[in-house]
Amino acid sequence: MPGLHWESDRRLTAIGRSTLSIAARQAVVDGEVNSSTSVLDYGSGRGGDVRGLREMHFQAEGWDPYYASETVPQPADVVLLTYVLNIIEDTKERREALQAAWGLAERLLVVTTRLTWDRSKVRGRQYEDGVLTSRRTFQHLFSPGELRAYVEETCGVRCVSAAPGIVYAFKSDDARLTYLARRIVPHVAWLASGDTGSAIASVVDYTQRRGRLPQLEEMPAEMVKLLAHLQPKELQRIVRKAADPEKVDAGVKASTLSTLLFLAVELFNGRGPYSSLPISLQLDVRAFFSSYKEACMRADRLLLKLRDDAYVRGAMQASNVGKLTPTALYVHRRAIDQMPTVLRLYEHCASIAAGRPPSWSVAKLRHQGRAVSWLVYPEFDTDPHPKLRSSYMVDLTTLKTTFKSYEEAANRPLLHRKHEFLAADDPDALKCRRLTQSEVRAGLYENPHLIGTEDGWEAELVRCGKELRGHRLVRRKEPIQAK
Repeated sequence: MPGLHWESDRRLTAIGRSTLSIAARQAVVDGEVNSSTSVLDYGSGRGGDVRGLREMHFQAEGWDPYYASETVPQPADVVLLTYVLNIIEDTKERREALQAAWGLAERLLVVTTRLTWDRSKVRGRQYEDGVLTSRRTFQHLFSPGELRAYVEETCGVRCVSAAPGIVYAFKSDDARLTYLARRIVPHVAWLASGDTGSAIASVVDYTQRRGRLPQLEEMPAEMVKLLAHLQPKELQRIVRKAADPEKVDAGVKASTLSTLLFLAVELFNGRGPYSSLPISLQLDVRAFFSSYKEACMRADRLLLKLRDDAYVRGAMQASNVGKLTPTALYVHRRAIDQMPTVLRLYEHCASIAAGRPPSWSVAKLRHQGRAVSWLVYPEFDTDPHPKLRSSYMVDLTTLKTTFKSYEEAANRPLLHRKHEFLAADDPDALKCRRLTQSEVRAGLYENPHLIGTEDGWEAELVRCGKELRGHRLVRRKEPIQAK
C-alpha cells in the first residue's frame, strides 16, 4: 500500500478485535501458524490479530499504513493479508499491495476478503469496481472464485481455498502438497511412549492403521531414541509378529484409497513430480503401487469417473452412509470419510476450489451435474430437528458459488430422520433412530409436504397431540383453562 492519497478513508474500515479474525483462526487450526512460525499481519489495522497471536505465544508482527506506519514490514514465514484488497479502490494499487505481501511471505500468504454475499450490508454508490459508502469507505466484494483466480494470476502459483473468502498461496509446491495431504489423508497419531515396550506398541499400532511399517523419518524423535538399540530387521520381526493381519490388511486398503484420493485431488489442483510428495505419501506409493506412474494412472481414472453420472449415482446408492434423495446424497461431516472414494474426491475437489465453511454440518452432493453444498445446522447435535442457518454451494462445472442465509427467516427449513445423515456407529445414531420411529408411529410424517419448515412441523405436532423434550416425543400438555 504505497501511498496515503486515497479517495476513501480506509482507516475507518479497521475494526477492533477481541478474538482472532476468521483468517488467522483458520491458519492456526490448519497448523500453518504455530509456535515455530513467524507471522506478519500486512495491513494489520488496530492490531487485533497481532495481539491475539502473541497471547498464544506465537511470533507475530504487524504493519499498517495508518495505525502502525512506524513499523518496517519484514519478511515472515506466514503473511496475513486480511480484508485489505477489498478496501483499495485503485486497481493498480490493489495489485501492488498483493504483490508486496507476496514478496514478504517466505512460506505462505493468507489472503482474505469480504465476499459478494455481503452486498446487502454495504450501502453506498457505485465507484470504480465497488461501492463507496456514506462514510467514505470503499468495498470491492469478491466472489470466492474471483479471489482465488486473482491471487493465482498475481502471484503466479496454484492456490487452495481454505474456506470461503480465504485463499492460501504457498511459496513452494512442497508446502502446498503437505497442506493438501493433511486435509485429505487421515492422520495417524502416534501412541504415547515412555519405554521400549510402549514404543514398540506404538509402531505396531501405526503399522495396523497405515498398512505398512513406518520409516525412521516418520517417527517422533523420542521414539527413535527408545528403539535405537534394536536393529531394523529385529524391529520389523517383532512388529510383524505382534500386528493383527486383518487390521494390517484394512490399513493397506485405507492407505491405498487415501493415496489415490490425494493424487486425484492433486491433479485437480496441479500435480507435481514424485519427489514433491510428502515423505509419508512417497512411502505409501512405494508400498502399495508398482510405481508412481501406476498410482497416477489409477488416480486419473478415478477423477474421470466423476464425469460419469451413472457411476456417481451408483456410488451414492452403494454408500453405507448418507441420505439419498432423487437429486442428491446428504452426509453429516462425521461420516464424510466413510463415503466411497469417488464421492470423497467429489467433495474434496469442491472444497479446494471454493473452501468449506468452517462450521458446516451436512454436505449435499448432487448426482446430476457436479455441485456440492455445505449446510450449516449449528444445533445439529442438540436439536432433534435442527434449523438451517446457511447454505454454501459450488458448481464444479463453472466454479460459481452461491450463498444463502436463513438467519433472518421467520420460517426456517429443518431436518427430519436425523439418523439417516449419520454413520450407523455414530454415538448419536441410536437415539435419533428411536426418535424417528416414535414420530412415524405418531403419524407425524403422514403429510411430508407440510413438515419441511418450522411452522409446518409445529402444526403437525399440535395435530398429533405431541411435543418434543430433547430427543423424546411425549404427549402434549393440555393448556390450562382460565377459570
